[in-house]
Amino acid sequence: MALSFPLPENGNDLVGETRTVKTVYEDTFSDIARLHDLGYLDLTDANPEVDPWLPGEGTEIILPTRFILPPEPREGIVINLAELRLYYYPKGESRVITHPLGIGREGWSTPTGTGRVIRKQANPTWYPPESIRAEHATDGDPLPAAVKPGPDNPLGKYALYLSLTGYLIHGTHKPYGVGMRVSHGCIRLYPEDIDRLFSQVPVGTPVRIINEPYKAGWKDGQLYVEAHPPLSEQLKEKGINFTPMVQAIIKALGDSPMKPDWAGMKNAALNQRGVPVPITAIQAEPNPSQQDNIALSDEADSPGR
Repeated sequence: MALSFPLPENGNDLVGETRTVKTVYEDTFSDIARLHDLGYLDLTDANPEVDPWLPGEGTEIILPTRFILPPEPREGIVINLAELRLYYYPKGESRVITHPLGIGREGWSTPTGTGRVIRKQANPTWYPPESIRAEHATDGDPLPAAVKPGPDNPLGKYALYLSLTGYLIHGTHKPYGVGMRVSHGCIRLYPEDIDRLFSQVPVGTPVRIINEPYKAGWKDGQLYVEAHPPLSEQLKEKGINFTPMVQAIIKALGDSPMKPDWAGMKNAALNQRGVPVPITAIQAEPNPSQQDNIALSDEADSPGR
């Protein structure tokens, strides 16, 4: 179930709607996520009180299929690492297509930066770098110098090669790793998603990779916030730090005379469920004071990604 939405009207930043489903007895979060083009962590973040492997029959599950679009520009491919999600804006079309991702695990982090698609390859051969071959050899699982196309090729059936040297957007032979941090830095999609994306994305498409756990945006005059757990490296380096969320909100406010409910924003930041939540707008002073920033202190414990 690909997620494709018309771009919002000027002044709006949200697409999609949050939905719910009820489980049957054999459901797991991995199954539900793939069926609805979501990642495993999308569901665990949005439903922290539910057992992801034994949710039980008839349990109502939140599907976080409403999104604040990443910061502009809205062009080409935008990948938000903290969100584990890709956004594609087809040139000349007023729409956005979004898919969940698998990205590099800690120690093999996917980098941020800008580039473009330089080559497309169906049935790619994988040439594992020496660093990966050495890791596999240490684990008693030696790799050949080249892995030919087939069911055991980790690149899957399609690959988009990026100008960011050594990095690709590709399929996978282990689809249930999508929506988690499992790769050596490359960007993995469900087989059905890369199948569609491969045919849609032309060579030369710009690619922008960002790391934004907190997004803020407008919908019909109401300010929303969407909070995701920061990546584990970010937590180790900076600890619990909500200043980026404050900055995102201030940027979204711009010259607006309205002020958000900072207590409600703080609650969203602490929960980090990845679901856009409204911030009640009230008439007040233009911008938060330094005291507002300080109030968002180390009061939470975040799992990180």
